[in-house]
Amino acid sequence: MTDDTLEERFTFRLSRMNVFIALGTLVIILIFLTSVLIAFTPLREYIPGYTNVGLTKRLYKLQLKTDSIERDLVAKEQFISNLRDVINGKDFTNEKPVAGDSLKRYSNIKMKRSAEDSLLRLEVENQTRYNLYKNEAIESPVPKKSSIGGVLLFTPLKGIITNMFNPALKHYGIDIVSKQNEAVKVVLDGTVILSSWTLETGYVIAVQHSRNIVSVYKHNSAILKKVGDYVIAGEPIAIIGETGELVTGPHLHFELWSDGNPVDPKEYITF
Repeated sequence: MTDDTLEERFTFRLSRMNVFIALGTLVIILIFLTSVLIAFTPLREYIPGYTNVGLTKRLYKLQLKTDSIERDLVAKEQFISNLRDVINGKDFTNEKPVAGDSLKRYSNIKMKRSAEDSLLRLEVENQTRYNLYKNEAIESPVPKKSSIGGVLLFTPLKGIITNMFNPALKHYGIDIVSKQNEAVKVVLDGTVILSSWTLETGYVIAVQHSRNIVSVYKHNSAILKKVGDYVIAGEPIAIIGETGELVTGPHLHFELWSDGNPVDPKEYITF
């Protein structure tokens, strides 16, 4: 109020909530200002755990200067030594003194590859992207007849078989006729080892699987994978087509190989 007229100038009412909000806001502002002051001013150097910002930079420059001085000192010592040799009538050399560790003769060391090292190299190389080989020392021997028998194969394409497996006529697979633009799926997990086009069989893709099993898909209209890709059973890898000279219509020529020998896919897959 005004002292003379007792006129009311300003009025405010205090409550527990108002006091709490005011004090909380004041505390937050003080904490924020303190944090900014410590983080962006040299005052933080006085807090334990913080160091001078420019100390590391100065140490680096001092280290470089020390190295330069050391090199100049070595060069001057070499110059003085050469000058002394010239005065004494000896031949001088420009070679720098070699440290004691460098004087060791390493040419006598023989590098021999141990059996453990060879096994480790084989294991690491077989873990690469293009791993197409099996480790005979780790896998148990499996008879040729049972190499596919215990494996569940995915059906590459639903359709009608028009040409059977006949090795005598050099027909090492079966021909499957299906709908146009039908997707061809891989029968088992593996790595694509061939993805190209040939004059006779058109677009061809081949996949290497475990247990030395290889599946081949020919006469495709398009190929969806490239060499080195890892595919999962049932994943589309090509589109049915009629590419190549050895084709009589849109179909898939599917081959299944085990241990380097062709097998009849009908014995292991239901089309």
